[in-house]
Amino acid sequence: MLLRVYYEDTDAAGVVYHSNYLNYLERARTEYLRERGCSVAALAADGAVFPVVRMEIDFKAPARHDDLLRVTTLPVEVGGASFVLRQQVLRDADGQLLVEALVTLACVSPLLKARRIPACVKEALLAEVSE
Repeated sequence: MLLRVYYEDTDAAGVVYHSNYLNYLERARTEYLRERGCSVAALAADGAVFPVVRMEIDFKAPARHDDLLRVTTLPVEVGGASFVLRQQVLRDADGQLLVEALVTLACVSPLLKARRIPACVKEALLAEVSE
């Protein structure tokens, strides 16, 4: 997924404020599933939501106003009711790695009860899982 850094994303030093990367990663996860035929809105309507339950994030280098960023998403582990994704934010112009994250998501009902990952999501993840 490609996205542009806007002025509103930056801090007083002119670099992307750290918490904005969480938004970038969230958008990329949503688009990852959408591109594989799994609409997050439709899944939620069917009673499956995916809260982040753990995140490890390493900030390697700063992004700046007007940079074009590429956010990649790749499954690394898939269980019955949770999965782990490796996400990276790279500067598109030179491919420099800016942020790397391991994100664990759980599948829960709207009442926050654990449930199995829907087939659409599980199949998409398993088709691309890497270690």
